[in-house]
Order: sequence, then structure tokens, then C-alpha cells
Amino acid sequence: MTGFLALAYPWVKALHVMAVIAWMAGLFYLPRLFVYHAERGRVAEGQEPVQSFVIMEDKLLRLIMNPAMIMTWIAGLMLVMTPGIVDWSMVWPWTKAISVLAMTWFHMWLAGQRRALAAGRGLSGRRYRMMNELPTLLMVVIVLSVIVKF
Repeated sequence: MTGFLALAYPWVKALHVMAVIAWMAGLFYLPRLFVYHAERGRVAEGQEPVQSFVIMEDKLLRLIMNPAMIMTWIAGLMLVMTPGIVDWSMVWPWTKAISVLAMTWFHMWLAGQRRALAAGRGLSGRRYRMMNELPTLLMVVIVLSVIVKF
């Protein structure tokens, strides 16, 4: 790396890490909100607690998770395009890429579930509890891929 790339790389990497942290926080918290919404919200249809869940879920997704995901992708792609950073002949960039795509799919699935819950539909609290484990598993694969570089 020379010139501008050498100067920009640590800044882009720092932005990427911060965006990932914000995105992951949302991916961990939104399904937990869904659990509470599904288990407690249906009891009080049309009452204030249900509206509180709808507002919290919407703001978390729109104001935190969506921008964090977009910044994660932008900074991540900038890092990938930096010469000499990724050796595509190894396994780790492929496992990371597949896991990031799965994480993005999960994000989109959560957005659909938010709309379903706001409309009075949705899954059970148990199902949301189970789905809450997916981002943890994907995070483990991503971190091991990047740090261990197998």
C-alpha cells in the first residue's frame, strides 16, 4: 500500500469495526424485542404497550441498524478492494463473505418480521428466541475467519 491507501486504510478499518459493532448490537436486540412483543404485546392488542414495541422496533431498524449495515458494507468493500489485503485463494474470505451475506439476509428477514408484528401477525416468542442465536453463530464464523485466516 502506498500514498492515500496507506493513510486511509486504518480509518476505513476503524469505521468498519464501529459500524459492525452497531449493526451487531441491533441484530442481537431486535429479535429480543420481538420476543417481548410476541409474548406480551398480543395480550394488549391496540393498547399502549403494543405501540411502544412497534415504535422501538421501527426506530432501532431504521435509525441504527440500516445505517450501520450500509456503512459496514461500504467500509468492508473498500477494505476488500485495498490491494494486498485479501488473498482469495484462501478459505477465510469466502467463509466471511458467505456469513456476511447470511447476516444481511437475517437483517432483511428481521425487517419483514417487524412489519408482520406491526400488522398483528408474526411468529411465537419461542421462534424469535431461537432465531436470536443466528447472528451469534455467524459472528463466530466471521471473527474466526478474519482473525485465524484459515
